[in-house]
Amino acid sequence: MTPSIAIVGAGLGGLLLARVLHVHGIAATVYEAERAPDARAQGGLLDIHAEDGQVALAAAGLTAAFARIVHAGAEATRVLGRDGAVLVDQPDDGRFLRPEVPRGALRRMLIDSLPAGTVRWGCKVAGVTAIGGGRHTLSCADGSAVTVDLLVGADGAWSRVRPLVSKARPVYTGYVFVETWLRDADARHAAAARAVGAGMLMVPAPGRAMFAHREPGDVLHAYLVLKKPQDWVAAIDFADRPAALARIAAEFDGWAPALRALVLGSDTDPVPRAIHTLPVGHRWERVPGVTLLGDAAHLMPPSGDGANQALLDGAELGRAIAANPGDPQAALGAYEEAMFVRSAAIAAQAMAMQETLFGPDAPAGVVRMFGGGMARKPAHAPGRPDDRREP
Repeated sequence: MTPSIAIVGAGLGGLLLARVLHVHGIAATVYEAERAPDARAQGGLLDIHAEDGQVALAAAGLTAAFARIVHAGAEATRVLGRDGAVLVDQPDDGRFLRPEVPRGALRRMLIDSLPAGTVRWGCKVAGVTAIGGGRHTLSCADGSAVTVDLLVGADGAWSRVRPLVSKARPVYTGYVFVETWLRDADARHAAAARAVGAGMLMVPAPGRAMFAHREPGDVLHAYLVLKKPQDWVAAIDFADRPAALARIAAEFDGWAPALRALVLGSDTDPVPRAIHTLPVGHRWERVPGVTLLGDAAHLMPPSGDGANQALLDGAELGRAIAANPGDPQAALGAYEEAMFVRSAAIAAQAMAMQETLFGPDAPAGVVRMFGGGMARKPAHAPGRPDDRREP
């Protein structure tokens, strides 16, 4: 008998899982709090790796569709010093090892690959209750409820499903990423556009950094990283754009004017993203009928791996369910054991990357990581925060 499957969260991992199940002829329903696919902006570019994210998309039969939405040329990477001096400058080599794609386009591709009605929009989870025999009842804020044989928490950092298997909660790392957007960049923000170049910019420094990316539509999307306590962040009114931008820019006093322009030139209100993590090696004892994937399972610092690991989780869980049609608990157990080992190694690398980027040796460690500016982009290069909404 085919189990009934509920996936909580229409992020990349949950949608990829639904697609892989569909490829194997297994139905699932995705429950998402947002009212519609375009209810909010979906963030910036993601680099999708050949060794994990692209493997997952291949398992979903979406390699060709993915290639059509890649932002060509965006693998170019530049590292600058605080004075604007170029330390590393690598062009996009066209090898398709870490191609960049707009998150919104990738999510839309996954949604469009599913049968109509697979995603139930507007279901904000109000509660999840175990009723025995590995079955769970999922209740939505609108008063509706469903009872399922398999429940998958793909609902991100502040997962409502995680408490069924683990007492772990995300903890603040001490770093906040503040996002800004500069539109019509070449005409209106020429100095910043020249500094960013064709793809990704990194300006690492002890306790702070700047990242920026040239996105489709002549947009510069920047992430301003600061090591600050949460009460410092909470004291800023980010809806007061001039005051908030001035406060953030003050933390980069003395940096090159073209870099500070990534703060002061923002055409939108800045958005703070407090970075939280789960413990490295987070795992749980097997609980019948329920599991987690993506940030719900292994939230880690930004390192370019979060979205890729979520996609791979979805693919591996989907294949495990398909391979064990009469034994869903065996499927969940096999998936979790492999995922625990894989994600622990990636999370440890992410923690080390945080030290390389923002520790006392920055930017020298980043330059060494790039082989003194001559090697291609390394396998675990710095990333940008994935789509982390506050609870």
